[in-house]
Amino acid sequence: MKTFHLAQFLVHGPTYHSHAMWRHPRTDWERDTWARPELYQHIARVCEQGLFDMVFFADLNYISDTYTGSLEPALRYAAQAPEHDPIPLLSFMAAATDRIGLASTFSTSHHHPFYVARLWATLDHLTRGRVGWNVVTSLNHNQAANYGEDEREPTEVRYDKAHEFIEVCRKLWSSWDLDAVVADRGAPQFADASKVRRIEHRGRYYASRGPLNVVRSPFGGPAILQAGTSDKGRDFAARYADALFAIQPRAVDAAAYFADIKDRVSDAGRNPEHCRVLFGVQPILGSTEAEAVERQDEHNALVEVDAGLTILSAHLDFDLSTLDPYEPIADRTDPELQRMRTRYLRPDGGSYTVAEVAQRHGQSVGLPQLVGTPSSVADQLEAFFDEVGGDGFMLSPIYCPGAIEEFVDLVVPELQRRGRHRTAYTGSTVLDHLREGG
Repeated sequence: MKTFHLAQFLVHGPTYHSHAMWRHPRTDWERDTWARPELYQHIARVCEQGLFDMVFFADLNYISDTYTGSLEPALRYAAQAPEHDPIPLLSFMAAATDRIGLASTFSTSHHHPFYVARLWATLDHLTRGRVGWNVVTSLNHNQAANYGEDEREPTEVRYDKAHEFIEVCRKLWSSWDLDAVVADRGAPQFADASKVRRIEHRGRYYASRGPLNVVRSPFGGPAILQAGTSDKGRDFAARYADALFAIQPRAVDAAAYFADIKDRVSDAGRNPEHCRVLFGVQPILGSTEAEAVERQDEHNALVEVDAGLTILSAHLDFDLSTLDPYEPIADRTDPELQRMRTRYLRPDGGSYTVAEVAQRHGQSVGLPQLVGTPSSVADQLEAFFDEVGGDGFMLSPIYCPGAIEEFVDLVVPELQRRGRHRTAYTGSTVLDHLREGG
C-alpha cells in the first residue's frame, strides 16, 4: 500500500487559498500576527510533528488591479494583498525545526541567475538540505510593471529563459568541487583554486562568468518544485522538478494530469518516482458530519462573489468584470481563460457560470473541499489517491492558526493507522522525504 506524501501550503500574508481566512472567527490573530515569524515557526513545528515532507510558500510580487482596473477590490478583500516576502522566513523556520522541508516560490523573471543561485545555495547550507525552490515565471502584467516592463513576455519566451536560467544556476552550483575547501592553517591554504572553476556562460538570454562565491553544498542544491499547467510548464516540470503542486478539482482531470506528467518525466529520461505530484485539497473537519458541513457553510458564506472575481481575475490576468456573471465560463474561447479550464467544469462535465467559478475560486482557488470527520476525510483522501494514482497532497487551511493543528492531531494518526502515512522520518533532507517510498 502506497503512503501519502503530505505538504502544507502557506502564504506570508493574511489569506492563503481561502479568501475567508482573514475574516474567519476561528482565525485567532491580531492585525499583524500573520506578519510575525513566530507564527510560521509554530506552523513548521506542527507540520514536522505531523511528519510532513515540507511546508510550501506561494508568492507574488504585485497587488492586482486586473479586476475593474483598480487596486481597491484586491485591498478590500485581501486578495493576495498584502503578501510579504517568504524567503526570510525559511531561515527562521529552519532554526526552529530539524527535519521538515522548507520550500518557497521564487520567480526567474526580473532576476539574474547569479543572484538566485547564490541565494538558494546559501539557504541549502543554512537548512542542511531542507530547502526547496518552486520555480515560476511571472505571467501577470502587474508584476511586469513593478519591474519597469510595459508588457509581460510571451509564454514561449518565458519558458525558454527559464530553461537557460536553471542551466546557469546548475553550472554555478557545481563551480566548486565538494573537496575544494582544504582549510589547511599551516600551509596556509583555505581553498584549492584548481577545484574552483569559472563557468563562462554566454547564452541567448544570460551571461555569467562565475564561479559562485558560495562553497558547494553537500546536499546538491535546493529541491526543484513546479506548478506548471500549460504544455510548456509541464515539459519544464518533467525535465527539472522533484515535485509538482497541482490544482485539479475533479478526480478524472487529476488522473489525466498525473498520467501526463509521469509520461513526460519518463520521456525526459528520468525516473517518474523522482517527480512527485501533490494535489491540493482543503480539509474541513468536524466532530460529526453535520458539524463539518456547518463549518463548510460558515466558511464559504464569508467569501463575497466580488472577492472571488478579484482573485480569479488576478490569476487569469483577465478582467472578469467584462463578462456576464451568469454566462457559462467554459463556453468562452478567450485565450487567457484556457489555463484554468478544468476548474470551470461541474462533476458531470457541464459548465459553471462565471460567478459560480469565481465564488468557488474565492473559497479554495479550485481545491476540492474535503468535508467530514477525521475518519471520513481520511476516506476521501484515500479515494482520491486511489482513483488518481497520485503521490500525495498539498493541504490548505480555512483558518490559521488552528486548522493545520487539527489535521495533524486528528487526521494524521488515522492515516498512520491505515498505513497511509509515515510514522517516522527516514531521512533528513527534503529530497529524502520526497524520494521515500519509491
